[in-house]
Amino acid sequence: MGLKGKLVGQIEIKSDGDVFHEIFRHRPHHISDMSPDKIQGVDLHDGEWGAVGSVVFWNYTHEDTAEGVKCLVEAIDEENKSVTFSVVDGDIAKLCKTFKATVDVDTKGENNVVTWTIEYEKLNEDVPEPISYLQFALNVTRDIEAHHLK
Repeated sequence: MGLKGKLVGQIEIKSDGDVFHEIFRHRPHHISDMSPDKIQGVDLHDGEWGAVGSVVFWNYTHEDTAEGVKCLVEAIDEENKSVTFSVVDGDIAKLCKTFKATVDVDTKGENNVVTWTIEYEKLNEDVPEPISYLQFALNVTRDIEAHHLK
């Protein structure tokens, strides 16, 4: 196994894909209301919500452990409904030299598909592949969908 890798996971959602994108772009601080057992808070540290270059701090519970991560909003693509976050500090940075998560929503046709892509470089060979973080993102996606289907 190498130090660099890429993980991709997809989930089909029944809720509105445009709304899903809008949550990650402009209102990630509302995710803690939709997935409170996983996301305890999202705070804006620099910039403004929905703007490239902003810095956001996520408090979350991963594998029964409280963690936190500071992320730069690296890219927003309205046409492809994607948002890319790059880790700049926090618990993930203790495991990975680089960690970038992109969430995009395909809203073509009747079905909406959310795709999470995680690109990373582990600090060393002893660090496990971050598959659990991909599963975490998919589980948060399910919680957001359930919240909107109520």
